[in-house]
Amino acid sequence: MNAVVLRELGGPEKLLMEHMPDPKPGAGEIVVRVKAAAMNHRDVWIRTGKYAGITLPVVLGSDGAGEVVSVGAGVAPSLVGKEVVINPIFEWGKDPKAQGPNFRILGLQDPGTYAEYVKIPQANIYQKPKRLSWEEAASLPVAATTAYRAVVTRGQVKKSETVVVTGIGGGVAVFALQIAKKLGARVYVTSGSDEKIRRAKELGAEGGVNYKTKDWVKELRALLGGEGPDVIIDSAGGETFDRALDLARPGGRVVTFGATLGPTKELMVRRIFWKQLTILGTTMGTQDDFEKAIEMYGSGGLKPVVDKVFPLIEAQAAHGRMDEAGQFGKIVLKPS
Repeated sequence: MNAVVLRELGGPEKLLMEHMPDPKPGAGEIVVRVKAAAMNHRDVWIRTGKYAGITLPVVLGSDGAGEVVSVGAGVAPSLVGKEVVINPIFEWGKDPKAQGPNFRILGLQDPGTYAEYVKIPQANIYQKPKRLSWEEAASLPVAATTAYRAVVTRGQVKKSETVVVTGIGGGVAVFALQIAKKLGARVYVTSGSDEKIRRAKELGAEGGVNYKTKDWVKELRALLGGEGPDVIIDSAGGETFDRALDLARPGGRVVTFGATLGPTKELMVRRIFWKQLTILGTTMGTQDDFEKAIEMYGSGGLKPVVDKVFPLIEAQAAHGRMDEAGQFGKIVLKPS
């Protein structure tokens, strides 16, 4: 098979198409012909050495959808030909509150979806929603699961609450907007791009502010009628997380699932206790989070936002687009 392999850390040019042996399923495993694979910031962090536990070479890619082509011992042969979405979460553990010590994500160390075929445990497949294209289905696993857990499982967003999603445009943020709207919340967004704020409004956001303005917290609070939001869903970290504590209303919840801007260098702890804030950390999600997220985009009627589709051989260009932060929604790779 053809696969995109990372043998050295660095820029997008380090992603090289190579010919590799087709994977063979072991006991309890299946092989899926990848019809589409979506990108995540995790792929970029691995490529650039900003992720823990990197071992090379590796085939990146956590997200994927495709057709089952072979099964190992103990797996029903009737699965061959089934159209599936891949759950990239391996060995979450027994406690739904937090992942266990053996938790890992497809694409490191296990060879991922930047390939024509991928081998996974039978337990890690879910029926592809018929109403979705391959590209839309492939965009769901990491981002939709992360967003569902942040908004629903951890954030406990309720109808008529006010929610702020920071950094709109990234895959998880767009899913978080859609899921919060589905729950009946009033959603506002932040972005460094006025065009992305416009796109968010088309998806149902009540409004948004450009965080490159002098005081975006003051501007956003004015949009909210002078009060802070009930819930803030933040993936940026850095100074944005610190400002989110300023923005949150007393008794509010702040859910954090990423740090694309790096660590928060200064944090006034007194704002947390004085404002009675609840700070909730989250990452990825359980099997239940995954299944409920997929259902929202299947029978629930939501539609994933696909930014751009690249042929698998153009993985370097796809990574370049993510490096530039120009996307709105998910970037997808398509094996030929």
